[in-house]
Amino acid sequence: MSLLLLAAQAGFGQAAATPSVPTDPHAVLAAAEPLYDFSDPAMKPWHLKASYQLYDLKGKPAEQGTWEYWRASPNVHRSTWTREGATRTDWWTADGALHRKESGNPLRYFERTLETTLLYPLPPRNIVSSDKLKIDLKIVPVGKSQLACVGTLLLWNRNGMLVAPNSAADEHYCFETSSHALRMTYSDSKTAEFSRIVKTQGHYLARQVEVSIGKSKALSVSVDSIDSADLSDIAFSPPADAVLAQSPVTQRDASDSGNGGVAQGMLLQKTQPVYPAVAKISGQQGDVILAAVIATDGKVHDLEVLAAPSPILADAALDAVKQWKYRPYLLNGVPVEVETMINVVFGLGR
Repeated sequence: MSLLLLAAQAGFGQAAATPSVPTDPHAVLAAAEPLYDFSDPAMKPWHLKASYQLYDLKGKPAEQGTWEYWRASPNVHRSTWTREGATRTDWWTADGALHRKESGNPLRYFERTLETTLLYPLPPRNIVSSDKLKIDLKIVPVGKSQLACVGTLLLWNRNGMLVAPNSAADEHYCFETSSHALRMTYSDSKTAEFSRIVKTQGHYLARQVEVSIGKSKALSVSVDSIDSADLSDIAFSPPADAVLAQSPVTQRDASDSGNGGVAQGMLLQKTQPVYPAVAKISGQQGDVILAAVIATDGKVHDLEVLAAPSPILADAALDAVKQWKYRPYLLNGVPVEVETMINVVFGLGR
């Protein structure tokens, strides 16, 4: 969907008077942050149900499923995924523990990140308030309106110096200047578009989100209902057969700012992909984009192809990346799993 169509939908948040043009990217993020703070302890218990569609590497519809989310408080909440061949429920309890019950196939990357996609689409607050985020602002005219697009780049502290990771790519967050509603996020490889925005308990929620990897659609989510939740509901209590689990953090959540964030890992062993001869001869090239989890021992697992120019190049990328080894990411000195995206570039002129 184009920026023009995106900003024009239903005229959401457009004021009669033309708002002043923002000039400070920090101020843009600061104005939007409380409107997307679903960890707000003042919120009353609530429940959300959404339907989602996954797509294959050609952008054609594949699996469908439902995701339900119950929240009693910032620490007590539950997520349940249901689709053919896969079910999973996560319970977060007051003591900070994660309990899980699942059956069938494992969830795919875009299923695991539904909560972040819908409820926490902005950069984490601790990163924005630190000196680790390099940001700028671009005003994008869209018809009679305009979007304030904040470009962000997360820097890491290496030997006392702030540097951009080798695989760094700017992420952009585009807001309506009048309402501070988020309409789009994008980077070199991933785009998310937000529409049908409503307010629930004073916070913005997009009832429709579409995510693309490269030029292909990867996920569409539609929020079917938003209602109150009963604190006495058994949904907040894990059953006896649920097991303790660890939920991977994302690289975007990571911050080595010294305030409890996640210290960055480092790629220690990198096996270069073999460029298949048949792919070279037939002129196949481009980026293979993978989702992966860096385990507590630094090994790569849960690899999933999100986009690829061809199956041959996808297989070559998988064969290489599964041999990579990282220095583990640390949270308060303890290794944690980190979910990330990896780009493997195949170029005929390289």
